[in-house]
Amino acid sequence: MRETRSDGDLLRAIAADSDRRAFEELYRRYAPWLGARLRGRCSDAGTVDDVVQETFLAVWRGSARYREEGDVAGWLWRIGSRRLIDALRGDGARGRMRQALARLRHRDEASAEERVLAGVEHGDLAGALVRLSPELRSVLQATVIDGLTTREAAVLLGIPPGTVKTRALRARKQLREELA
Repeated sequence: MRETRSDGDLLRAIAADSDRRAFEELYRRYAPWLGARLRGRCSDAGTVDDVVQETFLAVWRGSARYREEGDVAGWLWRIGSRRLIDALRGDGARGRMRQALARLRHRDEASAEERVLAGVEHGDLAGALVRLSPELRSVLQATVIDGLTTREAAVLLGIPPGTVKTRALRARKQLREELA
């Protein structure tokens, strides 16, 4: 019977020896989970598949380094969610094509996303976010932008889940007060 290696052992083997079997095992272990999580944020199956591949390619090439702090799933989610954001912003060919098609379909009307982004860039929200403390901003980044659960954010940030909840409440309260 074959012994199951820990996530840390797999990542060390990939980083040190470019161990293809370790990579394949890590991929089998996490790719379905990562794809399912990303599909919750993006309905375009092609984009999700591309992002999963890019995430694991970053692991294989070593451009994403695991510091042996926290959960491997949280680490992979952070890589994948950031790559998804990049893809949706149009940093890839598929994203640029989607943006061009959207512009052709709705030449005269701005999308809800475009209106929100314009408000962030030119409105009071950007200033309010900048005025948040780094601790509160990092919790919002993890839970709102990256879409992590409280527990995942706690692992990622290295703080207890209760602290994540408290900081998220404080951040929302501060933003409400500043934007009222």
